[in-house]
This record gives sequence, structure tokens and C-alpha cells, in this order.
Amino acid sequence: MTSRAWFIQKIQVFPLQAPLIQPFRTALGSHDTLDNLLFVLTLADGVKGYGEAAVATHITGETIPATRRNLQSAGRWLVGQDVRDAWRISGTLHERWSNNPAMIAAVEMALFDALTRQFGCPLWQLFGPRCRKLQTDITIVIADLAETQNAVQRFYAKGFRQFKVKVGRDFDLDVARVATVRKLAPKGVIYLDANQGFSVVTMLKFLKALKRLKIRPALLEQPVLRADLEGLKRISRSTDIPVCADESARRLSDVEAIIRTKAAKVISVKLMKSGLVEAAAIARAAKAAGLKLMISGMMESPLAMTASAHLAAGLGCFSYIDLDTPFFIRGHAAGHRYLSAKGVYDLSNIRKGIGIIPK
Repeated sequence: MTSRAWFIQKIQVFPLQAPLIQPFRTALGSHDTLDNLLFVLTLADGVKGYGEAAVATHITGETIPATRRNLQSAGRWLVGQDVRDAWRISGTLHERWSNNPAMIAAVEMALFDALTRQFGCPLWQLFGPRCRKLQTDITIVIADLAETQNAVQRFYAKGFRQFKVKVGRDFDLDVARVATVRKLAPKGVIYLDANQGFSVVTMLKFLKALKRLKIRPALLEQPVLRADLEGLKRISRSTDIPVCADESARRLSDVEAIIRTKAAKVISVKLMKSGLVEAAAIARAAKAAGLKLMISGMMESPLAMTASAHLAAGLGCFSYIDLDTPFFIRGHAAGHRYLSAKGVYDLSNIRKGIGIIPK
């Protein structure tokens, strides 16, 4: 392979869109379709790398038009650069476009996809010596009781036993929905994800309501507003249920503050919050501090979800796996070679890169 083979020759940006089987509703808003951006870079010898920007305006404030412009700008800057400089390039991306982490995630994903394709190894090998299988949970979105019942029955029949229940909009309905999950999946594990929808008082009141029903969640994810680390800490001290920081943990500096203040016991890692390189740094820092880890994402296609699975499979330090959005994209999970119908990621047969080529 000549040295020129490693140089980036061309970049392209395309829409990445698909219908969902149902609206993906949380306390912060709703996705009615998958509406993302695909970033493709081509090396001088024709090898391609693929990255995805999953823009969640209602969560991060990012927009599709601005992300597209930034991807195109970054792409022009990338042409002519050596993909082996991916780590240095990552640093510059964070310096120039820190307010658009989904864009950074897409570029880094494409860089490391192309790099590992050229190396002839799967992406997970950059993070660890062996590939772990991963069992994802399944999200039960905010909905009425009938829709909740149908979703639980459908996914339980497929083999799912870990249910991440979105709450935070309607106290009484949320209690009833969690009770429905427990009734239909009596041996299932229940995680609660409030997406900043509760106050400290309301979260603790909600837990008491569930306790009266003899329901104990296994995890509480982001119960209060992103900036309310004191609120996270108060809840963590008031219950033995692990509290997970998601929106509060966007960057490594955020995680360092959570570690310092002991505000949470679990950190949710998402490529769309920090990019691939910083996501790995966040995971290592949290692990070193004795915190547990969740790997998760926004509304993402199999491309970005599988990139996250590579990170978790290689590092091997994630206690909670939340990489289920392919099951909400019409037709996508059925055609995913590395994700089983019951939610098991097995990346061991991937020979090069991420292993996903978007159609």
C-alpha cells in the first residue's frame, strides 16, 4: 500500500432518513422519523469511511442545516489529510466545532471506519484485545397504556428482558405505565429514564409510589435538569437505586465534575454528545473513578449504533447497554447482520471497520 492510499481525497454529505414503527417520545420531545446526516469520506485508493450525525434539536439545540454546513466545512478542511492522523484531527474538530458534537461524531466515525478498513481490522480492536457480545435493553416510549402494553408484549415475545421506560411527562400515567411493564414482564429488569422531566421532590415521590406497588427500578437515568448536579446528588443520597447522568454528562469536563461532586453512580456515554475519541476517554475516566457505565445513543441508524457497540465491545466496561434504536426504524433491525432479533450485538465476524455500509 502506497503512502498516498491513506490520504483523504473526497467527502460527501447525504441525508439519512427512514420511517419509524412508532413515534419515539420522551419527556423532552419526540422523533417521528429518523432524520440524520450521512458523512462519507473516500481515501485515495477508493476505501470509504462512513459516519452519522444524529441531530436531536430538542435535546442539544443542534440543527440539521447547521450540522450539514459544518460537515461540509470540515470536509473541505479534511481533503488532503492523512487518515492516520485521526487523533490529531479529532482535537482540531473539538476546538473548531465544539458546539456541534453530532457533527464531530460523524466525522470521527468516518475517519476511524476508513482507518480500520485500511488497517484490515474491526473498529473494536482500537479499544481492547477482545470483542464482547452485548445485550441491549429496549425502550418503552411515552405513550398511552394500550400502546405501552402492545410494545411490552411485542418485545417480551422476542426475548427482551430489560426495559427502559421513558417517564417525566404525566406522573399518574407514568406510574401506571411502569406498573404495566412490571405486570407483563414480571421477571424483567426496569430502568427509568426521565430525560430531565422531574424535580428532586417529584422523583422521590415517584419512587415512593412505585414502592407501594412493590416495584423497584434497577436504574434512574437523568431525573432532573442537566445543570442540577446538586439535585442528582440529593437523589443519589436518598436512594440505593443507582442514578445515571446522561444530559448532565456531555463532555469529559462534565464527567469530571460529576466524579468530583459524587453526583451520580453511572455515566451514560453517547457518541453524539462527545464524539468517539472523547467517549472513550469519558469511559476510562469514569471506570477509574469507580463509576458504572451505560452505552447509549440518540435516534440513530444501525451505522452509529454499531459504532457505539464497537466502543463498548472493545472496552468491555459497560454495565448497561442501550443500543436499541434499530428496532424502532422500519425494516432496519431485520436486516442488521450483527444484531439479533432479541437484541444481542455480536461483532466478532466483522473483519474491517464498523462493518456497516449504509444503503
